[in-house]
Parts: sequence; C-alpha cells; structure tokens
Amino acid sequence: MTPPTRIPFPVVDEVSRHCLQEEEPETVHIEVHLPGRLDQSRLRKAFLEALHRHPRILMREAPGGWYRRRYEWELTAEPDVEVVSFPRPGRDALRNARTRALEEAPPLSLSPPIRLEVVEGAGPAEGSEATDLVGLQPPEGRGELRDQPPLSRTHKTTVLFLTINHTALDGPACLRILATAAEIYGGEDNSPTPAPTRPQEPPAPPENTPSNWTRPARVAQGTPENSPGNGLLVTELPLPHRPKGSPYTVNDQLMVTTALTIAHWNREHGEAPRPLRITMPVDDRPRDMTMEIGNGTRLVEVPFSPEELAKKPKDMAELLSRTAQRTRALKSLSRPQLGRGAGVLTAPVTPVAWRAALTRGLRTAAAPWTSTTLLSNIGRIPYPLDFGEEAGRAHAVWFSAPARMPRGLTVTTASTAGRLHLALRWSRALLGHGDGTHLRDLFEHYLHTTEVAP
Repeated sequence: MTPPTRIPFPVVDEVSRHCLQEEEPETVHIEVHLPGRLDQSRLRKAFLEALHRHPRILMREAPGGWYRRRYEWELTAEPDVEVVSFPRPGRDALRNARTRALEEAPPLSLSPPIRLEVVEGAGPAEGSEATDLVGLQPPEGRGELRDQPPLSRTHKTTVLFLTINHTALDGPACLRILATAAEIYGGEDNSPTPAPTRPQEPPAPPENTPSNWTRPARVAQGTPENSPGNGLLVTELPLPHRPKGSPYTVNDQLMVTTALTIAHWNREHGEAPRPLRITMPVDDRPRDMTMEIGNGTRLVEVPFSPEELAKKPKDMAELLSRTAQRTRALKSLSRPQLGRGAGVLTAPVTPVAWRAALTRGLRTAAAPWTSTTLLSNIGRIPYPLDFGEEAGRAHAVWFSAPARMPRGLTVTTASTAGRLHLALRWSRALLGHGDGTHLRDLFEHYLHTTEVAP
C-alpha cells in the first residue's frame, strides 16, 4: 500500500500551529444565505466531489514525535469524517451554529479541517444578529437588515455555514471550494467574475508615516466578559458611494473607516492619541480552478498618525488619497507572507517543539508592537454561488477572522448583490455585547463620512 503524500507545513501554518489556544480557537467562519432549500444527499455528493476536485484540502496533520524538525500535512484520498451536516431547524439554530464556529475548531487530526453546517428555515432577524445577541430586540429604528431586498424580508432562508481551522486554510480558498460545489449541485456556471481593472500607477514615494518601531495604539478595553472566547456581530450596510475616477478604492474607504472608528472609540475611553497600524491581508491568487488551496494571503500593515484621525478630519478626500497611496505601495512590495523574520524562526534546524516554545515566547514579548487591529476586506464576492433554480443564488455572504488578544478585534467585510456585509469579531477579554453594537454604529457613521462629494 502506497503511504500517503506528506507536505511540510508552510511558514504561516507552522506559526499558527505553535500558538494555538483552547480558549480562542483559530477559526474562520463563512456564512452564505440562500433564498431556497437544498436537497441533503445531493449537497453532500456535490461537496464531496468539490473536495476531490481540489485535493489539497483533503489533509490532516501527520503524527510525529517532539524531536521532529517539521510539522507535516498528510494528504488523504477520502475525508476522514462526514463534512456536511444538517442541524435540527429551530429558533436558535443559526445562533448555535455561529457559536460553534467561534468555540469549536475542526480538528487538524482529521481530514479535511473544515465543516459545513446547513441551517434551514433561518429568518432574516436571526440571520443578522450577533452570536451573543440573538433573541434580543435591536434598538428602535435599528433593524439589522436595513434596506434589505424584499426577498430576505419575507422568506425563510437556508444558510450554509462553513467553519475553517485557520491553521490549515483561509476564507478565500474555502470559498473557492464552495463555488465548485455550487456548480456541481446546481449545474450553473460559477466561474469567477473578472477582477476590476484599474490603471497601474507607480507606487508613491515614502511619506512621513509612523515608524513600525513605534508602539501602536491598542483598542481600548470596553466591558469585558467573564467567559473566554470570541463574540461576533454581523450586519448589512449600503456600499459607500465613491465618485467616478476617484484615486482611492472602496477598500481604502473601509480602511479609513476602521481607523476613524477605533480612534473615536479610544477617545471615548480616555486613551491618549497614538499611531494606529491596521493589518491588511493581500491575496494575489487567481480565483479559478487553479487557485492554490491553503493559507495564501500575505500581511501588510497600514499606518495612521494621530493627527490624521482627529475628531473631524480636515480633508477627507486628502486622507483617502494618502491611504490609497500607502495601500498601493504596500501591495506592490515583494515580501514573504509573515515577513522575513518568520522564515528564519521556522527554519527546520532544531526540533519543532523547541521552535514552538521560542515562537510563543517571542509572540508574548512582541505583543505591545502588534498592530492595532486587522481589516480583512474580501471585496466583491467573485462567484455567483448559484445553487440552481430551487436553492437560488447567494444574496448575503459574511466572513469573520479570529480576534485573539493582543489585537482583540477584527473587522471583516465582503460585498454581495450591491450590499456591504460587515462582521465585527472581538475577544471577550476585551469587549462585551454592547461594545460590539456601539462599534457597529461608529463604523456605519464613519463609512458615511467617506462618501466625499465630487
């Protein structure tokens, strides 16, 4: 019998594996809202076929002793577990699925390290509240699905709920798997739409921005909870207006919005002004069937000075343009996913257990210099996610990224059907229920302020 193929952990996977914590699992959650119903056996077959068409996802961590020099992925011919499940429908089914996504990571020891839960009959109110706020009434006039298309106001929906172990995979890779499953299930073309083409401009020369050696601001503590883990709030907003021919993108508007939101939050909580640094994932992979499956994004950090984030920015258009210059320059840089230091740290010259202890120690020591927060903008969902006539096409897609301390807060955005889908995820050691709602309100306010008139 041929032994299974083994692949050494890439740098990103190894660093994540070193720093795992039971209290705050490294999970990514994706939820896809469909207007119709799915056939259970047909979906299971379609998803299994999608896994086989992207065999790199069929992997588990290979066993090994403490003295081994590498962690390794072991590729499997078939899944070790049934990936697709259908929880019992009910009032709290979607809330419970979200809670599982935050608290229970698919194990690395079983192939593949993802799971897909199909929640049937979820109403629009249940599908829009925070994990810990489901069942509570939103403030008067603050219905979560404002300006939602009529379909989702009046119909029960089906929600596909993907939970990913982030040590092995990222959200865009698993979305590619789901798009393949949709095409197999519904027989509809789910090819990715071409990315918008923008004129290539040379990056602007470096400007006076805060040094990366400056300790950045932390998100001020709100009302933390006694229970460990993450909290989550998802909401839908209009896409911000951007004048035609603007030198900045919607991603730049979201970056400025995030910075202004945190600066406002910190002022409210008596924090002295400090530079902000916002981590931004950059993904250069193709979205077609050749897409590399795994953790394929590289991380860059976008800086902001305290003066730029004053109570009322003097010139919003100028701030947006400066931010666009920074993001373009950072995207154009050729650098490893986690920087060159991570490559040195994961070089297989000592037992992996020794490197794990060193990595955890360095992570703790470097905590004060960790970026303020992470903004992961998936952008326009490139696939129709069309499951055919009965199930229909996705009208809302939410992602959320892990929110462990010392950042303690992540902002994830995506757009579908002309709407912005925002997920705020936070560490309960830093923030509580009401804090998430207030940050959502601040984000909505500052997003509107970026709609600069031509």
